[in-house]
Amino acid sequence: MRRLLLLLLVLVGIPFASSHARTIVHAGHLIDGVGKTARDNMSIIIDNGRFVDVVAGFAAPGDSDQVIELKDQTVTPGWMDMHVHLSGQMTRNDAREELTLNPTDRAIRATCYAKRTLMAGFTTVRNVGDDGMTTVSLRNAIRAGYVTGPRIFTAGAVISTTGGHGDPTGGWCEALEGDPGPRDGVINGADEARKAVRQRYKDGADLIKITATAGVLSMESSADNAQFTDEELKAIVETAHDYGFTVAAHAHGTLGILRAVRAGVTSIEHGTYMNDECIALMKKKGTFYVPTMLAGETVAEKAKDPDYFPEIIRPKAARVGAQIKETFAKAYKAGVTIAFGTDMGVTPHGQNAREFELMVGAGMAPMDAFKAATITAARLIGRDKDLGSVEKGKIADLVAVKGDPLKDISLVRDVQFVMKEGVVYKLNGTEVVR
Repeated sequence: MRRLLLLLLVLVGIPFASSHARTIVHAGHLIDGVGKTARDNMSIIIDNGRFVDVVAGFAAPGDSDQVIELKDQTVTPGWMDMHVHLSGQMTRNDAREELTLNPTDRAIRATCYAKRTLMAGFTTVRNVGDDGMTTVSLRNAIRAGYVTGPRIFTAGAVISTTGGHGDPTGGWCEALEGDPGPRDGVINGADEARKAVRQRYKDGADLIKITATAGVLSMESSADNAQFTDEELKAIVETAHDYGFTVAAHAHGTLGILRAVRAGVTSIEHGTYMNDECIALMKKKGTFYVPTMLAGETVAEKAKDPDYFPEIIRPKAARVGAQIKETFAKAYKAGVTIAFGTDMGVTPHGQNAREFELMVGAGMAPMDAFKAATITAARLIGRDKDLGSVEKGKIADLVAVKGDPLKDISLVRDVQFVMKEGVVYKLNGTEVVR
């Protein structure tokens, strides 16, 4: 009888009350991730973890609807950090911890770092390198609801060359260094490159990360020499594409950047010594740039302490850290596609939003900085149909801060509200206990 009555009401166009609960967010200001300006006094309607409508004005709730009042706040899509390392955090004791920590130690710490990241407003991250399995397991635990944290896309172990940045035994004594191979992410030649990509697929990774040049924090004298041949890079990218992977390339030096971009990598990470030729090629190929200025600032500051880094690292940290800001400004002005990334783990986890301030300080418009951390980041990982903007049908990830961050970007440090997939994790600046 009830079903018949409801059918009759629908047929004659008479509305009826529903017992199904929705969430309505009243936003004083809305940065939706795609518009050129913020919109005032908007309502975001959420049902079953997705946005079902975005309307002007403060919509009246139905009898069973939940209303979240953020009328004094600016609401944005959930922020996305495209370069994090959740399995560790840099300290002056890194060398000792390399020999004393077990994988389980790192995994337990990673759960804490993941939660800090989410509470800082980052609902999605791309983890670009760990011991191979820690963030695969962390990603799965978060998905299953055992751990609180952001949505993770992980590369597992990075792919490097023998002795290169990413070789897990670089700098170790002869008795310990052994001869790591493709299973560990260390390759020499095109065949081993293919095997390493396939091992990442077997491990359950979401993308491939390579170290196309030397690095700052590894025990090698250079920070920028190229470390893969063209043949190796071609084998990595072709095999990655066969398995549906994107490829992120750590690269500081010009030659390594050019080789990686020519091979077809999806993104250049850091890009410290990017020149005009690199910029032109990246624009032609549609290569994303993930600058990580916060990491540069951090290592440059630590380099001033003579006891923090080993002597082989200190000059690299000082030099590279000082250069990244200038490179970012040049790339942005030239129109390179920039996605937000911090290299978090070099800086303490949970401070990701400081990158916004550095981006704006280097000349990026605040709205462009928010797009770099939302819709552009979503495009980088191929998830812009579901993530990156507040639009009907997309997954309901939201962040809010008091005031207007387009006028004062430092407000991003004080996140008041976090929602991921329609679930509230932070409200009025306080974690929602579950």
